[in-house]
Parts: sequence; structure tokens; C-alpha cells
Amino acid sequence: MTAREKEYRVDYLARVEGEGALYIKLRGGKVVDAKFKVFEPPRLFEAFLVGRMYYDVPDITARICGICPVAYQMSSVHALEKAFGVEIDPQIRLLRRLIYCGEWIESHILHAFLLHAPDFLGYEDALRMAKDHPDIVKRALKVKKTGNDLVALMGGREVHPVSVCVGGFYGIPSKSQLVGMRERLVEGLKLTAELLDWVGELEFPDFEQDYEFVALRHPEEYPFNEGRIVSNKGLDIAVEQYEDHFAEEHVPHSNALHSIIIGRGPYMVGPLSRINLNFDKLHDRTKGALKRIGFRTPCRNPFKSIIARVAETLYAFEEALRIIENYSEPSKPRVDFAVKAGRGFGCTEAPRGILYHRYDVDAEGRILSAKIVPPTSQNQKMIEEDLKMLAPSVIKLPHKQAVWRFEQAIRNYDPCISCATHFLRLEIGEE
Repeated sequence: MTAREKEYRVDYLARVEGEGALYIKLRGGKVVDAKFKVFEPPRLFEAFLVGRMYYDVPDITARICGICPVAYQMSSVHALEKAFGVEIDPQIRLLRRLIYCGEWIESHILHAFLLHAPDFLGYEDALRMAKDHPDIVKRALKVKKTGNDLVALMGGREVHPVSVCVGGFYGIPSKSQLVGMRERLVEGLKLTAELLDWVGELEFPDFEQDYEFVALRHPEEYPFNEGRIVSNKGLDIAVEQYEDHFAEEHVPHSNALHSIIIGRGPYMVGPLSRINLNFDKLHDRTKGALKRIGFRTPCRNPFKSIIARVAETLYAFEEALRIIENYSEPSKPRVDFAVKAGRGFGCTEAPRGILYHRYDVDAEGRILSAKIVPPTSQNQKMIEEDLKMLAPSVIKLPHKQAVWRFEQAIRNYDPCISCATHFLRLEIGEE
């Protein structure tokens, strides 16, 4: 290494999903190499599915993630229903939105307050943050518990629910059971509005990029389960066209694939993309709360994704209360259908962004092939681009602050609990 070169090596990224590392090399103050490395081995879920019956798919794919299993179930059942030509009952559709509300609440609050908020205040973790901000952490945990309990009511248990199936649910709660959640949902709505005010007062780094935001867009509602795939730069396609416009690339420094829009490059999925593309579909209380704290769209600062996450949590409470108010029990929890050979596509909005599934099924309902593109992999190339853009300013910071800022930038997208016990070791080599 020459005297004009500098290296940053981050061996383990704390509080991100899976095991990752960071390497940045600068020469003469300019970034010449930046790698966001994912060295956790591939888990081969697509291969696990081949040869299994269609009804096994929702339960298997749910195991891909412990905090957003509903998203994997929903994308899988939508894809298989497309393959079989299934039309679900409108009330079942509402219940699917309701269980998604529960998942958004618990996942967004975990992400925003236990994993991301400590970055903004200079704490190593939420436990240390709780000593100085006990009321905020207690409110967040109470809100998260309501989301978990809503998933448990709808899905049979709060982690890896067991009620979701092709055609509907194996079992559904009664109207009275849903109404029994109303008081807690109203309280959660109030607490989340207070938490949104709090995150609106955080200090955000002055950083923007000209992102291509990608999300579902539905003509009548904020997207959960359905819609066209759109972007702020003219993309507007049906879910079935996903593989005509998006591609995954192998990179030598990562076990995870990088996603791109063909001919255009990296893009962002997740709450900031959703809210930029669907602000008009939010309920009035959420719109008003965002305007009150000065949040405006389009927002191109990824550090403000924490605001978008909490705003979507507030929306999820509003939507859950609306659904319960308008819900009437269907005659049966799932519709009848005939299994047939075919290909089906599904794309829903996981808390972290669009989640694409595609299945080929034979006449008996066995899976012949599967393709799953999670939001984590879709964001990885964009994360790398953010790190490249941040590096010239971050290297001017003291060692500890540089580590903190790089981690914070990654957690704008996808922190998780799977490696929360890892610590970060940063090596700087300079000659």
C-alpha cells in the first residue's frame, strides 16, 4: 500500500441480517474500491422446495425470516393462486391485509427503535439507549407487542404463523376476537404517533442520492399484497414481467446476489421507496403526522428511512382499525379450487421492500422450480453505492465515528436480530 492509500476493513457488521463485512480502499482521497461483503453461506430454500407439494410452500418459506415470515407466506400463496387460477373471498383479502399490518408493526418497531435509533444517538445498542430514554424504549416495546399479538391472533402464533394457506387460511378469528383487539390498537396508534414525533427530531446526516425507488403501486390503497411494480423513473410493469426487467448478478466478494434493473443499475426498495411512490395512499392521520414533523416527498435521504418506517407503522394501525370496523366473517376460511399445472408469480411488500416469488407446478401440485428474490438482496448493490458516496466524508471522521457512520448507513436498509451479538472491528491501513 502506498502513502496515498488508505483501507477500511469491517470484519463483522453488528445488528444486520446475517453475517457481513465492509472493505473500502481510497487512493488520494478518492474511493477506488468499496465492497459490502456477505459471507454467510446461501441457505438454498429454492432447492428445498423442489419436489414438495404446493401446500408445504407457505410454511417452508416462512422459515426464511423470523421477523417477516408473513411476507414470505403471502408472496408464496399469491404466486400459487395465480398458477391455479384461484379467486379469494374479499373478506379473506382483508384478513391478509390485517396480518400484514401486524407484521409491519412488529418488524418496523424492532428495526427503528431497537436496532437503528441507537445509531442516531451514539449508543452501542438499545439497552444502553434505554438507560437515558426509558420511556421511548418502553413505548416501542409495547407497540411491538401489539403487532406480535395481532400476528398471533391471525396466524396461530407470532413467529412463523401456521394458519396461512393457498386459498385463504386454515382458520380465522371471529369478529368478536378482532374487536377485542381494538382498544390495544387504538392505544398503539397513539403511542406510534408520539414515537413518530420523536424520530422526526433526530439529527440526520446531510446525504442524498438520485435513487431509483421501486415499490408496488395499487390504484386504491397503500400496497401490501397487490399492485404493479413501479418506480420514480418510469418503470410500470405487472408482477409477471419482473424477470424481464430485473436481473441478479454474482459478485466475487459476496455470497449474496446483487439485483439490478436491466440496463439501468441498482435501485432501492423498502419504506422510503414505498412512501415516496405511494404518499397519496396513506390514511389522513399518517399524512398529517408526516406534514407536522416536516417530512416531505420525494425524500432522497436514506437516513430518513427511520421516519418512513415509523410512519408506515402508524398507517398499519390505522389500516388495522379500518379493517376490523368493516370486517364480516366469510362463510369459510378458504375457497375451494382445483390443482393444475402452471406457473405463478407473486410480489408483496415485506417490511423491507418488494418480495418476489415465482413457481412452476405440475398437475399434482408438486413444485418443479422456484425463484425467490428477497428485498435484502435487492438493496445490497444500492447499499454498496451509498457506502462509496459516503466514504470521502466519513474518512475525515475519527476512527470510532467512521465505524459508527458506516454501520448506520447499512442499517438504513436492513438491520436484523440474527447477528446482533456480533461486534464491529475496523482496521485502517495507511502508508
